Amino acid sequence: MEQQCGCRQKPDRYVSFEGIDCAGNARRIMECIDRHLEIPGRNNSFWEYFNKKRSGGSGPKPDDLFLIHCNINQVRELFETWEDEEALHLLEQLEEECC
Repeated sequence: MEQQCGCRQKPDRYVSFEGIDCAGNARRIMECIDRHLEIPGRNNSFWEYFNKKRSGGSGPKPDDLFLIHCNINQVRELFETWEDEEALHLLEQLEEECC
């Protein structure tokens, strides 16, 4: 999106989703979650439930963006607990641009 001065504006979901890769960013967050849960001691009953929902084990399989949006506080807590600043930044971007 170009302004009259020729500057490129930051993507704004309230104007258009053009230039925003919601599905790709949600997939990257899921990869971050997976990376954390592969480490012994980080998985618990919530994340087992989350993965069951993710696979469609308790109904229709949701897309990654919907599942993250519905559980954003738990995802944020996982990243905060393990001080994953990169994942937190990506989550914040996803929340601002897509949720």
